[in-house]
Amino acid sequence: MENTSHTTNRLANFPVSFFSMVMGLSGLTIGWEKIQSILGRDLGLTPWLLGTTGTIFGFLAINYLLKLVLYREAVVRELRHPIKINFFPTISMSLLLLAIAFLPISMSISAPLWMAGTGLHLLFTLYIVNVWIHHEYFQIHHMNPAWFIPAVGNVLVPIAGVPLGYADLSWFFFSIGILFWLILLVIVFNRVLFHQPIEAHLMPTLFILIAPPAVGFIAYLQLAGELDSFARILYFFGLFLTLLLFTQVGRFIKLKFFLSWWAYSFPLAAISIATFVMSERTGQSIYLYLGMGLLALLTAIIVLLLILTFVAVYRRRICVAEH
Repeated sequence: MENTSHTTNRLANFPVSFFSMVMGLSGLTIGWEKIQSILGRDLGLTPWLLGTTGTIFGFLAINYLLKLVLYREAVVRELRHPIKINFFPTISMSLLLLAIAFLPISMSISAPLWMAGTGLHLLFTLYIVNVWIHHEYFQIHHMNPAWFIPAVGNVLVPIAGVPLGYADLSWFFFSIGILFWLILLVIVFNRVLFHQPIEAHLMPTLFILIAPPAVGFIAYLQLAGELDSFARILYFFGLFLTLLLFTQVGRFIKLKFFLSWWAYSFPLAAISIATFVMSERTGQSIYLYLGMGLLALLTAIIVLLLILTFVAVYRRRICVAEH
């Protein structure tokens, strides 16, 4: 029988990493928008996908605001945690991705979402980089691909920022994101190659390696306007990382379900969308078929993730105190 004195409030343990769900669902929405645009067919999916994604974001935002008001010390602990701190930008990135998803539908909705996401992400980036510089507790085993999250968010800004008319501001964020990605890439590979293996519950974050070059490719095309050598390097490096991780699928399917499994979703969405963009720019059908295959896989994975997440919440395996 559970001792009530040891029962903890689930809201106090509501993890900020929940917002990675919104990133994956937003990526899925944008991916289906893109393929419908390329094929010139409206499958009627966009309103349902946008509605679901927006509803989940609203639910998560309300719960986390309640946590901030009622359990401020729990939020502060997350902000000081060497790993959890990197998931706070998933909030601003969710806003940026929703802005991108709404862009082809309504710029009047997309613009305020983009502005809110951009401003909030700059604040998160400044805070996190300050913590990185002036830390007193980071160890090499704290380093994992989740550290890319603040960098990837900056690279997202130009995708909606350029169409909305903020070209210079978009270059500012792109520069931050792409340079921090290169720095962190070296550190992550140093940790993976020469130190202890990444913990099982963080293994899915290896898929985050795909996101910076894939998103960077899309953002760079918005800024530069042409498929040049640098754009190709970004795309093909992202594709190589995707293939590399697919060769390790046997390791990933053996893992116990954690909320970190949502790290599979957004990077796969990013490389899917990047492949569709490559198809548009080159006119080669191989990229279209590859993008469709990746999007189908992404859709299946997100359906599975939704089921596993709801089951885990129902069985009280999420929003519980850590050991």
